[in-house]
Amino acid sequence: MKIAIASGKGGTGKTFVATNLFHVLSARGDRVSLVDCDAEAPDDLLFFQAEKISESDVTHQVPVINKDACTWCGRCSRWCNYNAIFYLPSAQVIEVIENLCHGCGACTFACNAGAITEKPVSLGTVSSYKTASGSPFIEARMHVNEMSPVRVIKAAIKEAGSEGVTILDSPPGTSCPFVQTVDTADYVLLVTEPTPFGLSDLKQSVDTLKTMNKQCGVLINRADIGDSGVKSYLEEEKIPLLAEIKYDPAIARAYSEGRLASEDNKAIAALLTELADIIISDHGTGSHKR
Repeated sequence: MKIAIASGKGGTGKTFVATNLFHVLSARGDRVSLVDCDAEAPDDLLFFQAEKISESDVTHQVPVINKDACTWCGRCSRWCNYNAIFYLPSAQVIEVIENLCHGCGACTFACNAGAITEKPVSLGTVSSYKTASGSPFIEARMHVNEMSPVRVIKAAIKEAGSEGVTILDSPPGTSCPFVQTVDTADYVLLVTEPTPFGLSDLKQSVDTLKTMNKQCGVLINRADIGDSGVKSYLEEEKIPLLAEIKYDPAIARAYSEGRLASEDNKAIAALLTELADIIISDHGTGSHKR
């Protein structure tokens, strides 16, 4: 099964939960893989000793306009929903802004003069690693200045395959990268904090998941600070509260040093193991044991 670890905002502890959940399952011998889908700022690798196995380029097709064949009708520019074709007919200027192009192919279809061909342009990379425990780790990494990481995320999730349990460390927010990541998941674990900002973004995440018909549960991080707004909301919406983690300076220190808290903190390791078992037993689709 695929479990997406997500949040409506950054800084709630999403990556902390994803990396430590991966560690406790891997340490007890489960077949588990981790995919860092936060392609704009991947950082899961900081917490593991890992050997790179492979790296592949993720590309899309970008138009190339033959100005000698162009009839200056402007159809390609009008059909582009992303404003990636700059068209100035009075000066006979037409240019492709490659960083805005989403590779949809609409302009090529629109051109009746056959003046548009396509070329591959790299969007980012997908790297596969083998961690010290033997469990696979996949990293999606988008190139700087690209507009959308969606294709890179899709390629990374595909690279992970479907054996055992796959943990998807989702990008923060509720935009296209989030939607693309959770769309493939069997279950979504939302990580939040008991603050007004945490509650506001949690509501956005839940509303988005409802439109996608996705099951979700919630983990409250730093549960002993803030207010009771998140718990009240979960009760009203009948959303399961699966776990709570209290604020602990030792956990924050380990995280800032690139260490996994579950390696030394038995309570955290036990909590996350129990959390994983609840999700897998209730929503699992097959064996996850090696």
